Amino acid sequence: MNRVVKKTLSNVFALKIPRKPFCTEAVKVAGSTSVEAFNELEKNQTFSKVSPQYDIAIVGGGMVGIALACFLASMPMTKLLRVAIIDSNPALGSSLHIKKEDPPDPRVSTVTPASISFLQDAGAWKYVEKNRHAYFSKMQVWDYTGLGYARYNARDVDKDFLGCVAENKVLHNALLSSIKDSDFKTTIYPSRLTAMSLNTSSKSMVENTTSEEPLSARGHSAELQLSDGSSIYAKLVVGADGGKSHVRDLAGIKTTGWNYSQNAIICTVEHTSENGCAWQRFLPTGPIALLPMGDKFSNIVWTMSPTESNNRKSLTEEEFLKGVNSALNYGHGPHPTSSLLGTRDMFSWFKLDETISTNEFFEIPPKVTRLASERMVFPLSLRHANSYASKRLVLIGDAAHTVHPLAGQGVNLGFGDAFSLSRIIAEGIALGSDIGEVNLLKKYEAERKSANIMMMAILDGFQKAYSIDFGPLNILRGAAFHGANYISPLKKSIISYASGEHKLPIFF
Repeated sequence: MNRVVKKTLSNVFALKIPRKPFCTEAVKVAGSTSVEAFNELEKNQTFSKVSPQYDIAIVGGGMVGIALACFLASMPMTKLLRVAIIDSNPALGSSLHIKKEDPPDPRVSTVTPASISFLQDAGAWKYVEKNRHAYFSKMQVWDYTGLGYARYNARDVDKDFLGCVAENKVLHNALLSSIKDSDFKTTIYPSRLTAMSLNTSSKSMVENTTSEEPLSARGHSAELQLSDGSSIYAKLVVGADGGKSHVRDLAGIKTTGWNYSQNAIICTVEHTSENGCAWQRFLPTGPIALLPMGDKFSNIVWTMSPTESNNRKSLTEEEFLKGVNSALNYGHGPHPTSSLLGTRDMFSWFKLDETISTNEFFEIPPKVTRLASERMVFPLSLRHANSYASKRLVLIGDAAHTVHPLAGQGVNLGFGDAFSLSRIIAEGIALGSDIGEVNLLKKYEAERKSANIMMMAILDGFQKAYSIDFGPLNILRGAAFHGANYISPLKKSIISYASGEHKLPIFF
C-alpha cells in the first residue's frame, strides 16, 4: 500500500526537472490591444486566405492555462513552440498594476511548496513576491466538539513554510509577466471558442507560413472557430476553460461527479495583528478556514448549506463578523484541551513519516474586526472527466477535475497538470513525436489521473464522513468508506483504505 501511495505522491509533488527561464519579449495580442497584430492577422485572412497555424491552442487563459504557457516558455525543448491562448477576458490583453493599498480580493489560492517550486523554476514566483502574499509556517485544525486538535509546524518537516496564500489576480499577473518577459511566441485571441473540428488535414486547409515549424507540428491539425468569425489551426488543443469546459463538451467527454448541496462563502477580513497561521475548524454544517493574506488581512472560506449561505451573505457586517468569530472561537462547543488521540492524532494518517508538533498548545485564532471585501458565494461540487486526452486534445485543471475546497488543493492539482503536460510534450518533441498524438497524451493522462483521483477520493471522503458521521473519531473511517466508493465507479484505481497506512500531505 505504501508503495502505491508513494508512487502517486511522486506524481503530484515530485515532478521537477532543472530548467531556467528565457525572458526577453512581450506577448503578442491578436484582435484587441495590438493594432499592428490585428492588421497583420486581417491581412493574412483576407488576402492570403490562410488561417494561422499554431503548435498548441490553449482554450482558457486563467491561472492553469497561463501556467502551462509559462512552463512551456521555460523549457528548452518547448520554448520555440507557437502557442495561441483563447480567452475573452480583457485582463489578458492589458497590464495589471496592483498597488499595495488596493483592497484585497477575496478570490485567493493557497499554493503548496511543490507548486511554488514549479513557479520558481519557470521564473514566475519572483513576480508573486513583489505583491501582497503571505507564507504561513503553522497550521491548526480542530473539531467543534472540543475533543481534540492537531497542530503542524514547518520546522517539523525541515521547511521554512507550509504554503503561501496569494490573491488569484496576483498569481495570474505573475504568470503573464513571466511570459511577457520571455521570447516565447504566444498570441492571445480575445474571443470565445464556438466550434472545434479535430483531426483535420492541415495540408489541404492550412498553408504553413514559416520555415521554422518544428517536426512535431506537421501533419494533421485541429480547427478552432472563434466568436469573432476567425479560425485557427493547432496540432494540440488544450482545454483549460474551467469546470464548465466548452472544450470538454465539444469533444463529447463525459464526467462523473455530484453536487454537495453546500455553498462556500469567501471574503477578506481584517484583524488587529498580522496572522501567520492557517486555521480550520470543522463545524456541524461544514469547515471554516481562516487563511493569512499578509498586512493584517485573512481570507475566510466558510462551507455551509445554500440556505444558510444566502442568509449570512445578507447579514449586516456586524452580524456577519459576530458569526465568524463565534465559529472560530467558542461557538458550537468548547476549546479542545489536548491533541487528538495523544501522540497519534487523527490527521497524522495524512502526514508523511515526520513527527508532529503534538506538544504545542491549542491557540485561539485572531479576532476578526472588519470585513475588507464583498462576500461571495459559490456552490460546491465534485466533477471528474472520464477521459483527459484524445487525439489532438487534452484537458487540464478544472476542465478535468473539480474538488471540494476543504484542503485548498484545486489550483495545485491544476498546476501539477500543467507542469506534467509541458514535460511530456517536451519529451515527445525530443523523440520527434507528434505532440497531438494520442499515445503521447495518454502518458499525461495516466500520470495525472492516478494522482488526482487519489486526492479527490481523500477530500470527498473527508467531506462526506464529516457531514454524515458528525464526529472526529469517525471521520477517517467514513473517509475510507466514501473514498473507496468514489474510486470504484471510475474503475481506474483500487486502493485499500482499511490498513490505515496511507499517508498524504494535505495543506490548506
